[in-house]
Amino acid sequence: MLTVKLPQLLSVHQMPRVFWEDGIMSGYRHPKSSALDCLLSSFQMTNETVNIWTHFLPTWYFLWRFLLLSYTLDFCRESYNWPLLVYMMLICLYPFTSSLAHTFSSMSTHARHICYFLDYGALSLYSLGCAFTYGAYVMPDRWVNSTLHRYFVPVAAFNTFICTGLSCYSRFLEVERPWLSKILRTVAFVHPFLFDNIPLIYRLAFCFGDDCSWNEAGRLHLYHLLFALLTGFLFASHLPERLAPGRFDYIGHSHQLFHICAVLGTHFQMEAVLCDRSLRKAWLSTHTQGDSLSNTVAVVVTSVAGNILLICFFTATLLWSPHANSILQSHIPGDTKVKEH
Repeated sequence: MLTVKLPQLLSVHQMPRVFWEDGIMSGYRHPKSSALDCLLSSFQMTNETVNIWTHFLPTWYFLWRFLLLSYTLDFCRESYNWPLLVYMMLICLYPFTSSLAHTFSSMSTHARHICYFLDYGALSLYSLGCAFTYGAYVMPDRWVNSTLHRYFVPVAAFNTFICTGLSCYSRFLEVERPWLSKILRTVAFVHPFLFDNIPLIYRLAFCFGDDCSWNEAGRLHLYHLLFALLTGFLFASHLPERLAPGRFDYIGHSHQLFHICAVLGTHFQMEAVLCDRSLRKAWLSTHTQGDSLSNTVAVVVTSVAGNILLICFFTATLLWSPHANSILQSHIPGDTKVKEH
């Protein structure tokens, strides 16, 4: 009879320091797992299992929504839909990349950092997708064709480089200066979020009158902002596991809740963008001139290529720089007691 032996799980004190998570005391996978072990662990209850599935399943939901839209909207020939096309591709990319990162991050210390370099790059590009749709459909009426509107997407593209660069660099400080690492990583993602949401925050909080684009999307935008704030709070606070170490190792720790809030926030953001796109189409089509295909492709390609180069640079630094030794601690406390597999 064919049997499958599930990978061995370890406690935090059996792991190299770089694998430790605040308040998570057990359920760690072996830090030198094989790719097969990593795949099998997604069907085993570990401290990463819920992280894997809370982004893997939403990937298919967003892909399903993307396919439904492709049947009703002309993404190829109607320039008004190109920002939505970029956005839908990127909201499918970021949860899928995150799911893969959590799945294979226990193959080695090198693999852990490289997986999260890729994860950060995908999140940075997601912020660009948000900027495309906010610039095209969410911008307040009185800001349309302004200087901010004209340079909104190019600046957001530059922000992706800041986000990826800072977040990847923060991993080199994780062991020796964890607080600085956390601050840099938080700033890396808060910065593009705040920039992307400038038009929305102004529209919801400060814009009153006939030219302020009030419509049914406002409620959905508020839901998105609420979940975005919860996402940031969970990321920074490490609650509830910080208050009760070991109690939330498998279910209920902050990173799982962070994933759920991020996905719900993206869902409401998508619905709000679709609502604005539909309700404001007549007005926007007569008052704005959409970007050309060449400009849209140029921004996307430049951003993707630049982020890939940044990830390659940090990967090369990780692999070959002697200064990276501090985050590549391969010693496992009590390693002689841990059975190799």
